[in-house]
Amino acid sequence: MLTPYKHEPFQDFSVEENQQNFTEAIRQVETRELGKEYDLVVGGERISTVEKIISYNPSNKEEVIGIVSKADSDIAEKAIQAASETFESWRKVSPEERANIIIRAASIVRRRKNEFSAMLVKEAGKPWKEADADTAEAIDFMEYYARQMIALKDGKQINSREGEQNRYIYTPTGVTVVISPWNFAFAIMAGTTVAPIVTGNTVLLKPASTTPVVAAKFVEVLEEAGLPKGVVNFVPGSGAEVGDYLVDHPKTALITFTGSREVGTRLYERAAVVHPGQTHLKRVIVEMGGKDTVVVDKDADLDLAAESIVVSAFGFSGQKCSAGSRAVIHQDVYDVVLEKAVKLTNELTVGDPTSGENYMGPVVDQKAFNKIMDYINIGKEEGRLVTGV
Repeated sequence: MLTPYKHEPFQDFSVEENQQNFTEAIRQVETRELGKEYDLVVGGERISTVEKIISYNPSNKEEVIGIVSKADSDIAEKAIQAASETFESWRKVSPEERANIIIRAASIVRRRKNEFSAMLVKEAGKPWKEADADTAEAIDFMEYYARQMIALKDGKQINSREGEQNRYIYTPTGVTVVISPWNFAFAIMAGTTVAPIVTGNTVLLKPASTTPVVAAKFVEVLEEAGLPKGVVNFVPGSGAEVGDYLVDHPKTALITFTGSREVGTRLYERAAVVHPGQTHLKRVIVEMGGKDTVVVDKDADLDLAAESIVVSAFGFSGQKCSAGSRAVIHQDVYDVVLEKAVKLTNELTVGDPTSGENYMGPVVDQKAFNKIMDYINIGKEEGRLVTGV
């Protein structure tokens, strides 16, 4: 029986020992890990390709974090055949054993927590607290899904009428395509990978091209934890070639995606098509962007309201689906809250996230920078700029 689980704690970086340990973890990553090459993993076989995805440090575009082989449609086909074949045996492995592998993976990451967080600082440009929280959430996802599988392995009790015998069971569905995002390059990537794995499905993992190294390292953790060959297949590549190929494939049973509304709705549309040889409808789970609003009434704690607006807007440079993008404030307190929020915003420190003194680091790439600047220009035309240039 599993012991009760409490979520992985966040580190307090005001503690000098924690500061020293994390600084050392960053140094270790910088001296030992940067510039390494990572192969594709298909059916347990490592494949090196001529075409590569080069991951750069968004704080220093000259610094290469890692060089990752790039899959094409031929390799995608090989991977989906390997995943389909492995599914027939993996689905029969006991839920307890599947869960145990994921719990072992969580333990490995927990022991190497600072290393993974330091990699997120370098590859995703995350400040210390954001990187630490990302890794902690990845650990929580693994623990949660593993424990849920054990809890649900025998199904759920449901009512039956006289003369009927109704059963509610959980059963694997098949090959899963995981298209993970860059903004939670570890947490969401890990969560959307292990959830289908622990429920008896096989996975083709296509991480975001801006953050493929942390995904490659996570695949190594799963292998170390004892995951059989072919259960997870690592196939980073372009969305137009590899992503569409996997989504359209008749052997794909489930698709998970986190990203933009534009791509998510397009993916949903493609997945609805029944291709020759396909005997099922594909399940699709998409998490897309939205608008998050902070509402401040006149009797609110105004200091807390202003702090919440700033933290929500500027944490990880606003690169989260949970980031506040607008504030609706009662007219009686509008000027006071605005003044407090502007003051707090002007106190934020911006710079290289390898320094724990910086609250904000870079945005992830040039495309993100250009998009943000466009929105700032729209804001200047539609409203009043109260801080910044």
